[in-house]
Amino acid sequence: MDAVVLAGGRATRMGGADKGLLPLRGRPLVQHVLDALRPQVAQCWISANRHLDRYAAFAETVADSWPDYRGPLAGIAAAADRCRQDWLLAAPCDTPGLPADVVAQLQFALRDGATTAAYAVIDDNPLYPFCLLHRSRFADLRLALERGQYAVGRWLAAADARAVAISGWHGPLLNLNTPALLADAQNPECWNPHPPS
Repeated sequence: MDAVVLAGGRATRMGGADKGLLPLRGRPLVQHVLDALRPQVAQCWISANRHLDRYAAFAETVADSWPDYRGPLAGIAAAADRCRQDWLLAAPCDTPGLPADVVAQLQFALRDGATTAAYAVIDDNPLYPFCLLHRSRFADLRLALERGQYAVGRWLAAADARAVAISGWHGPLLNLNTPALLADAQNPECWNPHPPS
């Protein structure tokens, strides 16, 4: 399995700051996600559309080839073009505290073979860009983008993706997409040092 960390958003709620490079407890957000995923996958990329030189210090970067902003689905498609494994995991750059077995949890949910896509649910909140896709879905990604369909949640619904409740999250439970949420996440009380099993 390969993985891509999605760091190419506009971050409008962050005042346009490049969210993946913002510090959280002494490390950039993107580093938290990479550190959690690397032991679980064969290859990690970062999908970004600015500051590629800075992101390259953490992992190989991929940039989507679309002339306009098409959101996280375009970042996933860019990684799919590089993926040589059967599965691709996508994770937003603002989701620290990932369980050490998050990949296994998503894979286990797909063990019956009834569908070839899944996405994470944290405390009943769907986190659509945090998804696992079989390579048989890659062509559908490109087709959706060509048709102007950019919403990840809508694309996953059309792919009959399975919602997977993720356990063992040991950091802030929602993606950190505002300055207030990022500031709150600096507080050690937001972090559970002993994730529930």
